[in-house]
Amino acid sequence: MRKREFIAGALTLGLGAMVSAQTAARAQDRSGDDMARRDAERLARETRRADVPNRIVRTTDLFSSPEGYPNAIDIAPEGLWIAEQRTEEGIGISNDAYLVDWTGKVLRKVPTASRNTSGMAFGEGHLWMGANAPPNGIFQTDMRGRTVRHRQIPLGPPTNGGGCHGVMYHEGKLYLAALRLRGILRVDVRSWQPELLIACAFPRMHDLAWDNGTIWMIVGDSNTDDSAPALARYDAATGRLLETATFAPGSADPHGLTIRNGVFYGCDAGIHPGWPHRHSRSSGAIFRIDFI
Repeated sequence: MRKREFIAGALTLGLGAMVSAQTAARAQDRSGDDMARRDAERLARETRRADVPNRIVRTTDLFSSPEGYPNAIDIAPEGLWIAEQRTEEGIGISNDAYLVDWTGKVLRKVPTASRNTSGMAFGEGHLWMGANAPPNGIFQTDMRGRTVRHRQIPLGPPTNGGGCHGVMYHEGKLYLAALRLRGILRVDVRSWQPELLIACAFPRMHDLAWDNGTIWMIVGDSNTDDSAPALARYDAATGRLLETATFAPGSADPHGLTIRNGVFYGCDAGIHPGWPHRHSRSSGAIFRIDFI
């Protein structure tokens, strides 16, 4: 497939599956589970007209993040790593990462040099933090909080490769939701060479999770206050969009994403373009994602 055909196909499949989801997002403040379910079922009927299947997911809050602005999570043997995007002092300060158990109890706190963090991975005994404030880039951080390496996202200026909204580690590779490149960029962690770019047609890109040769990404149909969040599943080898899953009305506002034993988990940062901070009723929550 030629590059132009691939990008055009991604635009058609991605946007076609997402535009009809706007009405479900606007129903978030309605009361009643029956109404929410009817909206979700109607949305499922509409999106089945597209060339990729769409399912519906909903969220269940589990516990609160230590500081309340969690923008990224990843699985650890002991539980979960949580990356904080900011604290009350603002986005210009360095962000911490927390290791918690499955009740939310803090087991370890690791300071990092990342700022305005959006995206984090745990791999090879290190944290990989994605910064969206100067100096940007990916901060490889050890368990003592020492920056092992700081590198910019490839294929851009050497001092500013742009921001990212998702970071995933898998078998010696980092997968980055690269904002400037508008896609998922695979990078070798040792050589830092870019290897593959999966084009993303959705205006909003967030965190990533690996699932048996495929990549799930949190996406949205816009970056505005009425954005309809969803999951998009891509073939990790070809970049083909396989399916989408729209968040049901009343769900948390998703930012981070990870998978453990086939179960999906996310986090609600409490920060969203066009919204007052903590506008979402699940602001600061770590939650489970269930397909319905």
